[in-house]
Amino acid sequence: MKPHSISATAALTGLSAHTLRYYERIGLIDPVAQAGGARRYSAADLAWIGFLQRLRATGMPIREMQRYAGLRRAGDSTLEERSALLADHLARMREARASLDRNIDALEEKLNVYAHQLARRG
Repeated sequence: MKPHSISATAALTGLSAHTLRYYERIGLIDPVAQAGGARRYSAADLAWIGFLQRLRATGMPIREMQRYAGLRRAGDSTLEERSALLADHLARMREARASLDRNIDALEEKLNVYAHQLARRG
């Protein structure tokens, strides 16, 4: 696969060119290869950006993402720390999902009460 320009990468990922440059500036993305002064994103870059998007979509704070990116950059000696960081994030996500499920259940109960009351009114 040939490398993509920043505009093509923005279109593929849904992130703006500004966000891609910001992610590079704060260390979430390693410095991207350049050709003729223009950034060229590889397949590996796109895969990493996709993972970052998943972390962000699941509510991981940027600061924690930066920590993870730094650990990743440091290599395999950080596998245990990276695993622990992701496991902690997953545990927080599961608790948030459980809380959301409890709230959904409460709303469904209330809607059932209203449905029964409305049905009795005829």
